Formats: sequence, structure tokens, C-alpha cells
Amino acid sequence: MSTIMARVTTVFEAAVFEATPQDLVLTMLGAHGGPDAHGGVWSGGLVSVLADFGFSSAAARAALNRLVARELLAPVRTGRLVHYLPTGRCRAVLGEGDRRIFGFGRGQHGGRWTVVWHAIPESRRDARAQLVRRLRFLGFGPVQDGTWLAAHDRAAEVATLLHELDVASHAGVLIGAPAPLPDFGAFVARVWNLPQVAARYAGFVDTFTRRDPASLTDRDAFHTRIRLVHTYRQFPTMDPELPTDLVPAPAGRTDAVELFHRLYPALADGAQRYFDEVIRA
Repeated sequence: MSTIMARVTTVFEAAVFEATPQDLVLTMLGAHGGPDAHGGVWSGGLVSVLADFGFSSAAARAALNRLVARELLAPVRTGRLVHYLPTGRCRAVLGEGDRRIFGFGRGQHGGRWTVVWHAIPESRRDARAQLVRRLRFLGFGPVQDGTWLAAHDRAAEVATLLHELDVASHAGVLIGAPAPLPDFGAFVARVWNLPQVAARYAGFVDTFTRRDPASLTDRDAFHTRIRLVHTYRQFPTMDPELPTDLVPAPAGRTDAVELFHRLYPALADGAQRYFDEVIRA
């Protein structure tokens, strides 16, 4: 039985830990880099850490160059060494991510919903793709092409997002409350795949409950912590946190939220030691 469960755990991790090197760099900076990363993080250290997650040196350096092009990292050369500093835009992105991740599963529904619709032209398809990705992270689900629904008041976040992507002239936002129709709960439940969310919660809890911080080396603590937060950050994109009087919460959400908030700080000291050892130069 233990062998079967180990295989199930491995399959779960392979299925949900689909991280790009750019995503992992931002995750590491958010978790361990700090606002200024003590003068920056060494490029060679980042390449070394990304190799542990299966990325080649070429892929890692290409990812760093793309983060610079996106104005999320600023290179600083000291002699023959290159360090990277998070930019103001990067700190804003990390701050938004922290608020969403650490506030997820702990809020109250205020009764207000947000509808976003957009008609972004094909010539701005990159901005459209970024908008869709960020809307999902804010808990929006697609009702139909170009129309998105969230079970919370996201007006401020959406306004900032539309301005940042320079697509406000192609979009609209509406805040309100749904009419008390008897089938509304069934309708919104079809916008999100809630059974899949419940299955992901079960896999997350099964996988990370097995991690004992006291038994891990600093290196293992670091890799476990990065995998933990990177896996957990998918839940805000999948679980809309619908009002429970309308649609029951997916099974396992409470256990997953409690596990994350217990394990993430418990791994911090060892993970930080490893990060400092490898990334600083």
C-alpha cells in the first residue's frame, strides 16, 4: 500500500508542479530574496538552483534575460559577476501575489460580485493573454469569450491591472449582486471545475503532510518550500471561493489552507540558509 501511495504522490507532483524557470525565479525571490535581496542575487547561483529543478543552464539564463526584458529584474555587474535586483514592478507583482496567496481561504464573502468583459484586438494578443492569466489568479472564471466572473469585489485590482496592461479602453467592469434566481448556484458551479479542485486539494494534502521539517536537510527544506508555495499558488486560480450558502466549498480546502500556513513558516529557516549559501556571491 505504501508503494502505491508513493506512486500516487509522485504522479500528483508531476501533474501539478509545472513551473517555468521564470516563475520559479519569482517564487524564490518572493519567498527568500527580500525586497532588495541584500545587493542582489548572483546569476550563477540562480542557474545552479534552477538546475536542481531540471532546467539547463541555457534555459535558466534565457529566463533571466526575459525577466530583465519584462522589467522585473535589473542586472548589476560587479567585476566578472552579475547580480540581479528586483525592480519596483517586480516588488509590486510579488506583493500582489503574497496578498492573494496568503489571504486565500481566509476571507469572508461580502456579497458583491465582479464582471469583466473585454474585446482586446488581435494586435494586443500578448496583453490579452496576460490579462486572462491575471484574472484567473484573482479568482475569475470564464462565462463566455471575453466575459469573466468573480465572486468578490475585485474592482480595485482589475482597474490596476487594466491600467498596467494599457487595455482599459478595450474593457469594462461591473460590480453588483446576483438576482436571487433558484438556478444561479448551479450556473456558477459550471463556470469552475470544482470536482477537479477538490481532487487537487486531496493530492496537495497527501503529498505535503508527509514532509517533516525537522527531518529535512537545508537543501531539502528549500526545495520542499518552493514546491509547496508554487503548488499552493495554483489554488486561487482554480477555486473561486464561492459563497457557501450558494455552492458548498470544495472538499479539502480547509485542510490544504491550514497545512500550507503551518508548513511554509516551519521550513523557512533551513530553506533560507540554503538559499543564502547558494545564491549569494
